[in-house]
Amino acid sequence: MIALLHTGAANFPPNLLSRSRQAVSPLFPAGVLEGFRSIVSRKLASHGFGASMAAMSSFPPQRYHYFLVLDFEATCDKPQIHPQEIIEFPILKLNGRTMEIESTFHMYVQPVVHPQLTPFCTELTGIIQGMVDGQPSLQQVLERVDEWMAKEGLLDPSVKSIFVTCGDWDLKVMLPGQCQYLGLPVADYFKQWINLKKAYSFAMGSWPKNGLLDMNKGLNLQHIGRPHSGIDDCKNIANIMKTLAHRGFIFKQTSKPF
Repeated sequence: MIALLHTGAANFPPNLLSRSRQAVSPLFPAGVLEGFRSIVSRKLASHGFGASMAAMSSFPPQRYHYFLVLDFEATCDKPQIHPQEIIEFPILKLNGRTMEIESTFHMYVQPVVHPQLTPFCTELTGIIQGMVDGQPSLQQVLERVDEWMAKEGLLDPSVKSIFVTCGDWDLKVMLPGQCQYLGLPVADYFKQWINLKKAYSFAMGSWPKNGLLDMNKGLNLQHIGRPHSGIDDCKNIANIMKTLAHRGFIFKQTSKPF
């Protein structure tokens, strides 16, 4: 029977695995069953099932199919310049079942009101002038975002997704403010999000005053990359989310309806 199940493991439906274990368990020692489970897990992973059964079972069900982790970098100076303009636009598509990154959108944006980056901005973000010169405008980047969302199946009404940011600034202040200044519409999918700081405070019982640095420290995580790099900040957000989900936290929308 074990040999039969072994040879058919590649086509063995995942939802029947628990039934097979129940049927086999009275007949075979625990060590044999553990070996069988390991074989089936490897077979499933090698035939396109993605994460191993162990990884899938280690996270509680989330309310969303996908989390879209976003972290803008914008023009800045001391004292602050107005209006600020988005210069880095990264998004990570995080699978809500496995909490693994499945796809990345990442573009730099040409500022138009203050096209020359200040030394303060470059020192803070690591973005130099050559990284934004000749890049698409915000309007063009937003069009590319929409194309990427469609390609990734995120515009399908049956697919539940939500943006995740470290704070409310990105989608409550920065994007709508710049779009209003430029006379651009804001897509509905940008109008609801999860503020990771609030989620962390619900899960851990303390407010992360220093943002990602405090959250990484509180969860004993190593900081990834450079602080204030948009794409690196997204990776840290994703890592924090995965850790909280592994501890049983269920993420919920924190923004209020527009």
